Amino acid sequence: MDKNTEISLLFDFYGQLLSVKQHEAVSLYYNDDLSLSETAEVMGITRQGVRDLVKRSEAELYEYEQKLGLYKRFEGVTECAKSIRSLAESAADTDNENIKSALLNIISLTQKLEQQEE
Repeated sequence: MDKNTEISLLFDFYGQLLSVKQHEAVSLYYNDDLSLSETAEVMGITRQGVRDLVKRSEAELYEYEQKLGLYKRFEGVTECAKSIRSLAESAADTDNENIKSALLNIISLTQKLEQQEE
């Protein structure tokens, strides 16, 4: 995964923990894809000020992930849900209606988990 995508994902999880200025700078720079100069103009600060804010924010986002691990845990749950769904779909081709019903419920629940990640 490239750095921009990684920072955007970490920002989704931990962005509210940043200061207001950090939040704004990261949002403009990564989510709105503005350059440092464009971000500086919008925020009314220097380009170097934006760069410092963004770098400090990146470090904080990585630190939050290292300490809390929410994104890693989220990825793990998502992968497990996909695996469970795949297994349930392959096993759902059965004549036993009780088993088939249970597997279809599992498939439905894993679909809900996958939709929550979007």
